[in-house]
Formats: sequence, structure tokens, C-alpha cells
Amino acid sequence: MREERGPGALQPGDLVVARNRKWDGTAHWVVPSRYLGEDIHGWWIFQGAGEFCSRPGAAFYTASDAVLLVPRTGEYVATFYDDSYPGDFRIYVDLATAHAWTPIKAGVTEFHMIDMDLDVIRSTKHGVFVDDEDEFEQHRVAMGYPEETVDSMRAECAALFEAVDTMQPPFDVPGSNSPSAEWFRKGRA
Repeated sequence: MREERGPGALQPGDLVVARNRKWDGTAHWVVPSRYLGEDIHGWWIFQGAGEFCSRPGAAFYTASDAVLLVPRTGEYVATFYDDSYPGDFRIYVDLATAHAWTPIKAGVTEFHMIDMDLDVIRSTKHGVFVDDEDEFEQHRVAMGYPEETVDSMRAECAALFEAVDTMQPPFDVPGSNSPSAEWFRKGRA
């Protein structure tokens, strides 16, 4: 088991800029957000509607609020959407490794991770499914993922699929009693 990887001295309301990259170091998503706090599951970050998100070749303003969970343990991050989201995702789990928090200045921190392609998604139209298995296979070869990492990501993906599919906390469907619902309330306050 990996050591806990906390954000240090972050305070609720501090700016967190997620800077995701791929295994080979190429840039992926940059997402601004606000730190909300922590609970038994990990650290929660609010991504408000109208925020500018970008990656090489794509950019958009967010259509609704979301909350991001950076877990205390595990090789993933999870984004939760509620009924205000115009799409059909409710939970989007990115398999990700090398979580790191880098303070920039007072009130501003970067959160870094390596996106490992695989995603576990809960959709209102398609149920729970694994996405981007083809991308994982392509990058496994092209970027030279170590076999130990490949095995670890596949095992983590299977465990996350089971947890999301059976709605184990924190992967309850966002509703009035789920962990994410409380963080939505705090983010919108």
C-alpha cells in the first residue's frame, strides 16, 4: 500500500489547478477548482460551472458543477456530477497514478497526476462501464508501460468497476445522502 498523499496546508476555498499528464510526460487536462476539505475517503475539490478547462487540442467552459475526489489510497481520481449536468455521466473515475500536490504560493496549489487512460463511468443511459481500454492498449505499447503497472492498473480498474457498480461509498449515486452530495452543498455555499 502506498503512503497517504495529502495536500498539506490547503484551506477550504484555496485554488487548486489540476495539471494532468500522460505516462510519457505529455500534457493532458488542466482544470481549475477550489479545495473544499477532506473526509474518510480523501480530499474533495469543487469544479464550478463556467470554469475554463483545456488540454492540447481541446478547450471548453464547464457546463455544470462537479466535485472531484482525490482518494487517500488508490490509483484513481473520481469526478461526481449531479442532475444539473447536461450529459449522462454521474461518476467518472480516471485511473491515475503519481498523485502529488505542489504549493505555488499562499492559497494556490497544483495537483499533479498521470492519467492511465482507463476510466470507470456510471452513466444514466449506459449503466456502469469501462472506457478507453483501446487507448490503454495503444499507450501500453507506445509509451512502454511497465508490465507491473499494466497489471496494477487492470486490477485497480476491476476493483473500481465493482465498487461503482455496487455503489459502495464513496461511489453512491449522487443524491441527498451520498458523500458527494454533501460536498456539492459545500461547494455551492
